[in-house]
Amino acid sequence: MAIALWSEDQLEKGTGENAGCPSIVPFTIKSHKEAAAVIIFPGGGYRVRADHEGEPIAKWLNSIGISAFVVNYRVFPNRHPIPLHDAQRAIRFVRHQAREWGVDPKRIGVLGFSAGGHLAATVSTHFDMGDPEAKDAIERESSRPDLQVLCYPVISFQVNSGSRTSLLGDDPSENLRHDLSNDQQVSDHTPPAFLWHTADDTAVPVTDSLSYCAALSRHHISFELHVYEHGRHGLGLAHEDESIKSWTAHCETWLRRQGF
Repeated sequence: MAIALWSEDQLEKGTGENAGCPSIVPFTIKSHKEAAAVIIFPGGGYRVRADHEGEPIAKWLNSIGISAFVVNYRVFPNRHPIPLHDAQRAIRFVRHQAREWGVDPKRIGVLGFSAGGHLAATVSTHFDMGDPEAKDAIERESSRPDLQVLCYPVISFQVNSGSRTSLLGDDPSENLRHDLSNDQQVSDHTPPAFLWHTADDTAVPVTDSLSYCAALSRHHISFELHVYEHGRHGLGLAHEDESIKSWTAHCETWLRRQGF
């Protein structure tokens, strides 16, 4: 069941692809102790949200002992910073409701695919520790994720792309393109990352993941990167590809090393 991220007086109701947005769908697990949680941002070029990159991912995370939350963030015609605000709100929301959902507020990560990977990277490089003076208790929470999982992510907005146009319009300023190119926004406080991509992805070049990892390396942020030789864009769990479907096993091992 989807839960609204904002109260009705904070937000106008959307239509089309934005009907019922922004909201969050919990997939929590029962555990004798507080579980780690991962917040999921499906891809879709900031125009739609791909179903196969939402609920199936949450159920996989549940199967390895992690609670999950799928975010229905707002897409086109909404533009920056609206999706980022929805993503930040989702992190604050889960952290605020953590005890009720049996979640550890200090183990909350993000996971995104393609444009959703861009959103996950954006919230991992553009965060705050909350506003202690806010009347809304949710807004007092930190929006910093504790880790990030990026699957064939859009990273750079220096080159024109469908995701960039949907989010920033046809002719974004140089400052805006720089601010939303997340390889340029990594800092010493960026959380650790797991990334995977295919070398021949024709929709989002593998150089996006490579440049992000190079930035993480420069700032001494731990990361793990898997580049597969062949594979189309948008594979999700990649059940149909014998080699690429191993990404979930690699990611599970990495998550466990991170204490998730």
